[in-house]
Formats: sequence, C-alpha cells, structure tokens
Amino acid sequence: MSKERTLVLCVDRDDDLGFKAGIKGPIMGREACLHAATSLALADPEDSDVNALFETIKIYDELTERGEEVAIAVICGNHMNLIEGDRRVASDLDTVLKVTDATSCIVVADGAEDEYVMPVILSRVPVSSVRRVVVNQMPNLEGTYYILRRFLDDPKVSRIVLVPIGLAMLLYALGYLLGYPEVAIIVVVGVVGIYLLFKGMGIDEFFEYLVHSLKASLHGGRFTFVSYIAAILLCIVGVIMGLVSLLEYYAPFGIVIQVLSFIYGAVAWFTAAGLVASGGKIIDIFLNERETIQRVVALPFFILAIGAIAYG
Repeated sequence: MSKERTLVLCVDRDDDLGFKAGIKGPIMGREACLHAATSLALADPEDSDVNALFETIKIYDELTERGEEVAIAVICGNHMNLIEGDRRVASDLDTVLKVTDATSCIVVADGAEDEYVMPVILSRVPVSSVRRVVVNQMPNLEGTYYILRRFLDDPKVSRIVLVPIGLAMLLYALGYLLGYPEVAIIVVVGVVGIYLLFKGMGIDEFFEYLVHSLKASLHGGRFTFVSYIAAILLCIVGVIMGLVSLLEYYAPFGIVIQVLSFIYGAVAWFTAAGLVASGGKIIDIFLNERETIQRVVALPFFILAIGAIAYG
C-alpha cells in the first residue's frame, strides 16, 4: 500500500505570477515556490498573492516538521481569460499530481475568485483543507482611493469597467454635436443596457469564441474566415443604416417609432450578415465534415425567417 502524501497547493487563478513576475506555472518544490514568491513580491509588493505564496510555504514547512509526506506546488490560470485560465489550472493540476503522486490536497488561496476553481480541484484529488489568506489593513479614505486606482490600472478590470463608460460618453458627445442630445441619451442608455445584458447572459464569451474561431479558420485556410469577416462588415453597415433611419424619423414621432425605425433600417443588413456567416459554415462543413451537414443546413432558413418577421 502506497504511503499517503499531502499536496500543499497555491492557486493563482488570474496568473499574477506570469503577468507581473514572468514566471510560468506549474511551479513545484519549495525552492521554486520561494523564488516565485520573492519574484512576485519584488514585482508588486502589494499583491495579495504574495501572502498566499508565503502561507503555502509556511504550511509546507509545518507539515514537514511533523514528519508527514508533503509536496508543494503553485498552479496558475490566465490573467485576461478566466475560461482559458481554468482549463490551464486543470491541466497544470494533472501534471502536478502525476509528478508528486499526492493522495490529498490542502488548497491555499487569497480570495473568493481563486476558490471558484475548487470544483476543478475536487474532481481530481480529495481536498482535506482550504486556507484562505486575508491581509489585515487599516482602511482610510486615501488608502481606498489608492486601492481603487490600482484596481482600475489592471487591464482585465479596465476592459470591463472603463471601456463601456468611455464608449457611452463618446456616443453622448457625438449625438450632442450632431444636434440630437435626446437621441444621444437614448443611445447611451441603450448601449449600457446591451453591455449589461451581454455580461449577464455571457454573450461576451460567445464573441471570444467567435474570435477564436476566426483565428482557427485563418490558420486552417477555411472559407468561414472570409464569410465571418464579411458578416462583421455587414453588421457594421447595418448599425450605421439603423442610426441613419433613427435620425430620419426622430423629430415627428415617439420612442417606439424610433426603435422600429432603427430595426427597419438595420434588419436587412443583419439578416444578410447571418446568411453570409451561415453560408460559409455550410460550405466548410460540406467540404470537410460532410456527414454532419444536416445539423446546420436549416440555419440560413431560420435566419431568413427571423429577418422577414422583423422587417415586416
């Protein structure tokens, strides 16, 4: 019967080690983990992951002094894409478990975000304990402002918070300069609402998947790359034509007619974009995966029907 071995595991889901200190995971062994903690502390002394790393080393040393069989490791995710990061966490954990032969795990994390990967860890190894490291601080107004500024300097956060605010302000200024301040307010509220819906329903992840598909299509020489680019251009034209139609019918009618006028001006272009994208997909499947073509052959007819209903 093999002897039990405990893995003391530090989880860095947003990959601050790689993003700030340039250290790639997985990191195994006490010396390597100590070097990683020191490097991150020198790169950003205020990062809470520094405390989590040193806490991991402390737990490892305590268990070693008791004579237990212990291994230590740090696994990292992705700083910009949490889905890809969680996949990397799973892959790195498999590597660590294969090397260390651990039978149980003590998880060390610096916050709730890192604990989101607990189901991934539990699916691979029993977790005997979870240690959440909380840094004690003396809060004050100046410190809060500084923390907020540091928070917004993070590109992952600024992309989510600052980009939509800046876009809304730009749209309002553009509408005001064109002499339609009321329309500008409607457009800003609409854009913010669409953004919140996209984030709440996870549609932004679909667009990330679309970008990934575009890259794969380009590298694979597939026809869908051309059709997707054409569809994006048609969607842009559709938005422009919808706004032109909205401005044309703005003065004499109310908001309902304005919304309908935008749809009237844009729906034909959106429908064409859907048909072009689905057509490219069908062509690629016909050329490469002909046995699965029945799954997508009805898609253009569905898009055409929706477009006809919206236009009518």
